[in-house]
Amino acid sequence: MRKVIFYIVICFFFSSCISQKSITKRNNIKSVIGEARTYIGTPYKWGGNDNNGIDCSGLLVRSFESIGMKIPRTTSQQIDLGKKVSLKKSREGDLVFFAFGKSKRKVTHVGLVSRHNSSSDINFIHASSSRGVVETQLIKDYYLKRIRKIKRVF
Repeated sequence: MRKVIFYIVICFFFSSCISQKSITKRNNIKSVIGEARTYIGTPYKWGGNDNNGIDCSGLLVRSFESIGMKIPRTTSQQIDLGKKVSLKKSREGDLVFFAFGKSKRKVTHVGLVSRHNSSSDINFIHASSSRGVVETQLIKDYYLKRIRKIKRVF
Protein backbone atom coordinates (compact mmCIF):
# COMPACT_ATOMS: atom_id res chain seq x y z
CA MET A 1 0.00 0.00 0.00
CA ARG A 2 2.85 2.40 0.84
CA LYS A 3 4.41 1.80 -2.56
CA VAL A 4 1.14 2.67 -4.31
CA ILE A 5 0.76 5.92 -2.34
CA PHE A 6 4.41 6.79 -2.98
CA TYR A 7 3.94 6.14 -6.70
CA ILE A 8 0.82 8.34 -6.83
CA VAL A 9 2.59 11.17 -4.99
CA ILE A 10 5.60 10.97 -7.33
CA CYS A 11 3.36 10.97 -10.43
CA PHE A 12 1.39 13.94 -9.11
CA PHE A 13 4.59 15.84 -8.32
CA PHE A 14 6.07 15.34 -11.78
CA SER A 15 2.84 16.07 -13.62
CA SER A 16 2.39 19.33 -11.71
CA CYS A 17 5.96 20.37 -12.56
CA ILE A 18 5.38 19.71 -16.24
CA SER A 19 2.10 21.64 -16.16
CA GLN A 20 3.74 24.59 -14.41
CA LYS A 21 6.59 24.59 -16.94
CA SER A 22 4.08 24.55 -19.80
CA ILE A 23 2.10 27.42 -18.28
CA THR A 24 5.26 29.48 -17.73
CA LYS A 25 6.40 28.84 -21.31
CA ARG A 26 3.00 29.88 -22.71
CA ASN A 27 2.98 33.03 -20.54
CA ASN A 28 6.50 33.93 -21.67
CA ILE A 29 5.52 33.58 -25.33
CA LYS A 30 2.44 35.76 -24.79
CA SER A 31 4.56 38.36 -22.95
CA VAL A 32 7.15 38.52 -25.73
CA ILE A 33 4.46 38.89 -28.39
CA GLY A 34 2.62 41.47 -26.27
CA GLU A 35 5.79 43.52 -25.86
CA ALA A 36 6.47 43.35 -29.61
CA ARG A 37 2.95 44.62 -30.26
CA THR A 38 3.59 47.71 -28.12
CA TYR A 39 6.05 48.81 -30.82
CA ILE A 40 3.50 48.64 -33.67
CA GLY A 41 3.60 51.99 -35.46
CA THR A 42 7.15 52.76 -34.31
CA PRO A 43 9.23 54.00 -37.26
CA TYR A 44 12.08 51.91 -38.62
CA LYS A 45 15.57 53.08 -37.71
CA TRP A 46 18.64 51.02 -38.56
CA GLY A 47 20.41 50.18 -35.27
CA GLY A 48 17.50 51.60 -33.27
CA ASN A 49 16.00 49.86 -30.28
CA ASP A 50 13.46 52.18 -28.67
CA ASN A 51 10.13 53.92 -29.33
CA ASN A 52 11.84 56.65 -31.38
CA GLY A 53 12.97 54.10 -33.98
CA ILE A 54 13.77 50.42 -34.06
CA ASP A 55 15.07 47.80 -36.48
CA CYS A 56 14.02 44.17 -36.81
CA SER A 57 16.62 42.61 -34.54
CA GLY A 58 16.28 45.44 -32.01
CA LEU A 59 12.55 44.72 -31.83
CA LEU A 60 13.29 41.13 -30.85
CA VAL A 61 15.93 42.15 -28.30
CA ARG A 62 13.44 44.50 -26.60
CA SER A 63 10.61 41.97 -26.77
CA PHE A 64 12.63 39.18 -25.16
CA GLU A 65 13.96 41.57 -22.51
CA SER A 66 10.36 41.78 -21.23
CA ILE A 67 10.76 38.26 -19.81
CA GLY A 68 14.36 38.75 -18.70
CA MET A 69 15.80 36.84 -21.65
CA LYS A 70 18.88 38.34 -23.26
CA ILE A 71 19.32 37.53 -26.95
CA PRO A 72 22.03 38.70 -29.38
CA ARG A 73 21.61 42.10 -31.02
CA THR A 74 21.99 41.25 -34.71
CA THR A 75 19.98 39.09 -37.08
CA SER A 76 23.11 37.17 -38.07
CA GLN A 77 23.64 36.24 -34.40
CA GLN A 78 19.96 35.61 -33.63
CA ILE A 79 19.74 32.96 -36.33
CA ASP A 80 22.00 30.75 -34.19
CA LEU A 81 19.38 30.61 -31.40
CA GLY A 82 17.04 27.69 -30.84
CA LYS A 83 16.03 24.75 -32.97
CA LYS A 84 15.10 24.82 -36.66
CA VAL A 85 11.44 24.07 -37.46
CA SER A 86 9.44 23.96 -40.67
CA LEU A 87 6.86 26.57 -41.62
CA LYS A 88 4.18 23.91 -41.25
CA LYS A 89 5.27 23.18 -37.66
CA SER A 90 5.89 26.81 -36.71
CA ARG A 91 3.97 28.35 -33.82
CA GLU A 92 3.63 31.56 -31.88
CA GLY A 93 6.95 32.79 -30.51
CA ASP A 94 9.09 31.32 -33.29
CA LEU A 95 11.59 33.54 -35.10
CA VAL A 96 11.31 33.84 -38.88
CA PHE A 97 14.42 34.76 -40.85
CA PHE A 98 14.37 36.22 -44.35
CA ALA A 99 16.81 37.05 -47.16
CA PHE A 100 16.03 40.38 -48.80
CA GLY A 101 18.27 42.16 -51.27
CA LYS A 102 20.75 40.92 -53.84
CA SER A 103 21.89 37.79 -52.07
CA LYS A 104 19.17 35.20 -51.93
CA ARG A 105 21.02 33.31 -49.19
CA LYS A 106 22.18 36.01 -46.80
CA VAL A 107 19.70 36.49 -43.96
CA THR A 108 18.98 40.18 -43.51
CA HIS A 109 15.64 40.34 -41.69
CA VAL A 110 13.85 38.69 -38.76
CA GLY A 111 10.33 38.67 -37.40
CA LEU A 112 8.35 37.02 -34.61
CA VAL A 113 5.41 34.68 -35.26
CA SER A 114 2.58 36.38 -33.40
CA ARG A 115 -0.45 34.33 -34.42
CA HIS A 116 -0.76 30.84 -35.85
CA ASN A 117 -4.31 29.70 -36.54
CA SER A 118 -3.44 27.27 -39.32
CA SER A 119 -0.68 26.66 -41.84
CA SER A 120 -2.40 29.17 -44.13
CA ASP A 121 -3.13 31.79 -41.46
CA ILE A 122 0.07 32.96 -39.76
CA ASN A 123 0.92 36.49 -38.66
CA PHE A 124 4.30 37.87 -37.70
CA ILE A 125 5.53 41.12 -36.20
CA HIS A 126 8.58 42.81 -37.69
CA ALA A 127 10.18 46.19 -38.26
CA SER A 128 9.66 46.94 -41.92
CA SER A 129 12.14 49.43 -43.37
CA SER A 130 9.31 51.13 -45.28
CA ARG A 131 6.39 50.89 -42.83
CA GLY A 132 7.97 50.62 -39.39
CA VAL A 133 6.79 47.98 -36.94
CA VAL A 134 3.79 46.09 -38.31
CA GLU A 135 1.95 42.83 -37.79
CA THR A 136 1.62 41.16 -41.17
CA GLN A 137 0.23 38.00 -42.76
CA LEU A 138 3.22 35.70 -43.38
CA ILE A 139 1.48 33.56 -45.99
CA LYS A 140 2.04 35.89 -48.93
CA ASP A 141 4.26 35.13 -51.90
CA TYR A 142 6.44 38.14 -51.12
CA TYR A 143 7.44 36.72 -47.72
CA LEU A 144 7.21 33.00 -48.48
CA LYS A 145 9.82 33.27 -51.27
CA ARG A 146 12.25 34.93 -48.90
CA ILE A 147 11.97 32.76 -45.76
CA ARG A 148 15.32 31.11 -45.05
CA LYS A 149 14.81 29.67 -41.57
CA ILE A 150 12.35 29.42 -38.74
CA LYS A 151 13.78 28.88 -35.26
CA ARG A 152 12.10 27.93 -31.99
CA VAL A 153 13.68 29.50 -28.93
CA PHE A 154 11.00 28.44 -26.41
